[in-house]
Amino acid sequence: MQTFEELLDYSTTIHGHICAGQVIGVRMSMIGLREIGITDPKGSERKKLYVLVEIDRCATDAIQSVTGCTLGKRSLKWLDYGIMAATFVNLETGKAVRITAREESRDLAKKYMPEVEGKYKQQLEAYRIMPEEELFKIEKVQVTIPPEDMPGRPVQRVQCRQCGDWVQDCRQVERDGRNLCKSCAHGRYYQLIS
Repeated sequence: MQTFEELLDYSTTIHGHICAGQVIGVRMSMIGLREIGITDPKGSERKKLYVLVEIDRCATDAIQSVTGCTLGKRSLKWLDYGIMAATFVNLETGKAVRITAREESRDLAKKYMPEVEGKYKQQLEAYRIMPEEELFKIEKVQVTIPPEDMPGRPVQRVQCRQCGDWVQDCRQVERDGRNLCKSCAHGRYYQLIS
């Protein structure tokens, strides 16, 4: 595994700028990988790793850059909970750990970097050195991943009986005995323009 600074540099390049969320995501990933026993997440152990992120913020880009997990490979799952947390799962052993950034670490940044002006800059620098137990809550957890959410080929493909779109991986909605896509069943997030 690369060093913290190397991983942070790469993450910053992917994300586009350095920020406290990048530091949190890199450190969170390093801890998560350590706790579930994965040392080569982008190489020989890439098919053993699955990550669930609970927020769509900067830290998620860092987690993706460190772990190599992506939505497209179906090894990264986004759960829209709005919590700065991620769960790292070793698919081979079943070991899993959920790591949450502690809210109180924001105020603790002053303790570690009193000489730094500005709270965001202070947090950025403090999060680099803050002990992990002050920055994160780390919990051993058990995660059940349904077959339709696992990496690999689609489990199922079903055609929507209303619009004709094809729905993969059990995401269809059954209404009155007919398979529908979520857009036809619940309404679209877009409007068709003629």
